[in-house]
Amino acid sequence: MTEVVVGETTATAAEQFVIELLDRAVAGMGGQSRSGQHEMARQVAKAIETGDHLLVQAGTGTGKSLAYLIPLIAHSLVSDKPTLVSTATLALQTQIVGRDLPRLLKSITPALDRPVKVALVKGRSNYVCRHKLEGGFPSEEPAEGQLFSLGEDTSVPHFAAALGGPSSQLGKEVVRLREWAEKTSTGDRDELVPGVTDRAWRQVSVTSMECLGAQKCPMAAECFSELARHDAADADVVVTNHAMLAVSAFEGLAVLPEYDVVVVDEAHELQDRVTGAVSGQLSVAMVHAAASGARKHTAITVDALNAAAANLELAVAGVPNGLLPNGLNDEQLDCVDQLREACRAALSDSKGEGSQTADGGRQLARSRLMLILELCERLIVARENREVVWFSRASTFDPQQGYGQPDDTAPVLINIAPLSVAGKLREGLFAGHTVVLTSATLAIGSAFEPAAGGLGLVGEGAPSWTGIDVGSPFDYPRQGILYVAGHLPKPGRGAAPEALDELEALIRASGGGALCLFSSRRAAEEAAEAMRPRLGLSILCQGDSTMTALVKQFADEPDTCLFGTMSLWQGVDVPGGSCRLVVIDRIPFPRPDDPLMTARSRAVAQAGGNGFMAVSATHAAIRLAQGAGRLIRSTGDKGVVAVLDPRLATERYAGFLRAALPPFWPTTDRKTAFAALERLAKEGS
Repeated sequence: MTEVVVGETTATAAEQFVIELLDRAVAGMGGQSRSGQHEMARQVAKAIETGDHLLVQAGTGTGKSLAYLIPLIAHSLVSDKPTLVSTATLALQTQIVGRDLPRLLKSITPALDRPVKVALVKGRSNYVCRHKLEGGFPSEEPAEGQLFSLGEDTSVPHFAAALGGPSSQLGKEVVRLREWAEKTSTGDRDELVPGVTDRAWRQVSVTSMECLGAQKCPMAAECFSELARHDAADADVVVTNHAMLAVSAFEGLAVLPEYDVVVVDEAHELQDRVTGAVSGQLSVAMVHAAASGARKHTAITVDALNAAAANLELAVAGVPNGLLPNGLNDEQLDCVDQLREACRAALSDSKGEGSQTADGGRQLARSRLMLILELCERLIVARENREVVWFSRASTFDPQQGYGQPDDTAPVLINIAPLSVAGKLREGLFAGHTVVLTSATLAIGSAFEPAAGGLGLVGEGAPSWTGIDVGSPFDYPRQGILYVAGHLPKPGRGAAPEALDELEALIRASGGGALCLFSSRRAAEEAAEAMRPRLGLSILCQGDSTMTALVKQFADEPDTCLFGTMSLWQGVDVPGGSCRLVVIDRIPFPRPDDPLMTARSRAVAQAGGNGFMAVSATHAAIRLAQGAGRLIRSTGDKGVVAVLDPRLATERYAGFLRAALPPFWPTTDRKTAFAALERLAKEGS
């Protein structure tokens, strides 16, 4: 292919075409060309052309969405398969489809051979089920108030009457959902404004397992989810999320159209999101709910199910929460095996004489049985399949404190998750596809291996890949200061008085405009409660309102402060003077009693590695970088990131953690940091 020169590097004609489209797009949208954006677009185009996997760290402000969307679009025009974009969050998914792609295509379509078709694919439960709206599934409240399978309430009352009349809040929401369902062209929950509660949404949606399927559902031709999948099959660019990628890679289900290239945005989240999507949870309450539904909707005998549930309850009675290094014991395994056989028999008995007619009740009952059967089979072979098993209990909500409290009297939950998702991702994602992974926090220092290892790109048999850091347009050493309060005591269970005093002094120096990030909801609420009487400033706290409303108020009011937890660590984009101070209460290590992280650390250590550095420190480094990255969001931003954890200055692993952060000007000198904040406060007044 013809070679052309781009700057000091050579590019193929395909790469040059991508760069020309990028320049056209940037000009059309009134933006400014950036060298990092050019380099990323060229590297993505090169990876697509060669078929090599690529990891790209692109700092905030790079414009990475354009840098990967344009090569994907260019490739889709010559490929017989759609290209894929996967995001960690539905919010970014919606942003790409609703804002980024329409603006981009408006600018570049005149330079393309034909228009580009875009489709959005989500899990089935994100769409209204027309058959459920029409009463195709039975009215069924969860047994004893217990939600089935990780919070899913699959019941569907007869709307207003069964919900206590349209005067109830839930009744009003469902009535509004019914009215909206008659108008919407997509049935996509994210298009419903204002939104509704999860409980209301569950009355009009089904999971993939509960779905009757296109062969049996009388409304398949009008199904929003099916229509979305048909659109995706004909699209050039398909936007989806990491959970759908996980289902495709782990279970081999055709939830996505066949594709040859995928860009994984927010790639630092991929391992956790995939793990979450394929984790499972079994409880005695689930078995009783499944037995009740099977008896009610299929008229089978469920004595064996109830007996298995009773035996399992006895076998796990009084067990402590925590990791089971060797899996379930023999007695517990025998009970799970008994439950498996009872589920198999119930599924066989409930088939329904080969009927092809739609039967929502039967499908609902069988879906519960199938889920329990799958969990039983995984638990029985967990050790051989290197899956992690642990016991936990639900927390009780404390209305006085506003958060959950551990409840040792609650029923036991048996959890299972893969020790590693690397192998499955290697087989189901990286084999047969060209994969580009990108994030603002993908490398630690210049090393991509910590992130790559958890995704199956390191070790024997791993595919080849290239890692590049295209930098950021921001001048971090001039725009920001990293202040580590090395004089404070190490964090303990609660907030130390010295740490609260330091927090107060920092906010006073900055005159507000502080985003304060905490390791737990309780820590955020206690700090907000302590600061409100001390400071004459508006202090918002996560949970006071919706996240969107809180962030908007924080952005609109330059002296307001916002306190919160992990969703704020990664979800706040507030350029300008409203965010001139970011406070991080402690290094965000995983909880020491986190069973999955503990198991992964032990596995690394048993293989001769450093479990703490490979798992806990890497986890903390990426999240610390995400939190610190909230400070500088535009070229005009200035401020201070203050970390109230002295370990970031004193411990041996501190350098490893700091290497993941943007290159702020570092200091442990209190006077220097406070003087900078006071200057910023005066400039803004």
